[in-house]
Amino acid sequence: MTAMTNPVNFSLQGRRALVTGANTGLGQAIAIALAVAGADIVAVGRSAMDETETAVTALGRRFLAIKADLATIDVIEPVVAEASSQAGPVDILVNNAGIIRRADSLDFTEADWDDVMNVNLKSVFFLSQAVARRMVAEHRLGRIVNIASMLSFQGGIRIPSYTASKSGLAGLTRLLACEWASKGINVNAIAPGYFVTNNTQALRADPERNAAILARIPAGKWGDPSEIGGAAVFLASDAASYVHGTVLAVDGGWLAR
Repeated sequence: MTAMTNPVNFSLQGRRALVTGANTGLGQAIAIALAVAGADIVAVGRSAMDETETAVTALGRRFLAIKADLATIDVIEPVVAEASSQAGPVDILVNNAGIIRRADSLDFTEADWDDVMNVNLKSVFFLSQAVARRMVAEHRLGRIVNIASMLSFQGGIRIPSYTASKSGLAGLTRLLACEWASKGINVNAIAPGYFVTNNTQALRADPERNAAILARIPAGKWGDPSEIGGAAVFLASDAASYVHGTVLAVDGGWLAR
């Protein structure tokens, strides 16, 4: 057998990753996984990220926390400018921050619609745009990883704005991949299944919904946040250099059922 001349490279050594919503749950797990692979981390969120910082710095990586509320795009340029000046040019962007509101569609309010769409879709586009503009201007390769959802593929119930935002995010991922692949920027998404996070607390607390969800997952359990990090490292690494516009399900087999 002929030896490989170009071994697969998952290392993120020397790269800087900006991760939104990295204070807890999936965002925290992704930030830590990227740090394990060698990346320095810029974490953006509304609340303290001390726990994430402790885990990342224990790995010998640099950590910068930027407090910002992505409910408005006014913060985006200042966030990217601070990240670039304090940590260095952003090589990897993980758009993880997201919110959810639950109510029957007959009763759903405009405020709950706008709040979710602003964080989950509008800010994702404009943050990606701001980071990509710098990558292109500086002739640097880049990786953008969006955190989609099972609701990028399915309808769900009682979460109309969340479903719309995550379906839109899958489409946006493909569009940006089409536009930016030739510029050296890979844009992909991860679609988590049912993980143990703050967003799923209401589902797990509902005995009927919890049982129904578990009955459909071939793996037979809710995902642990630590189980999503490998997909993020792959999409952020040179191993995924020819992967553009994919939405990678990490779902315990949910969609295969």
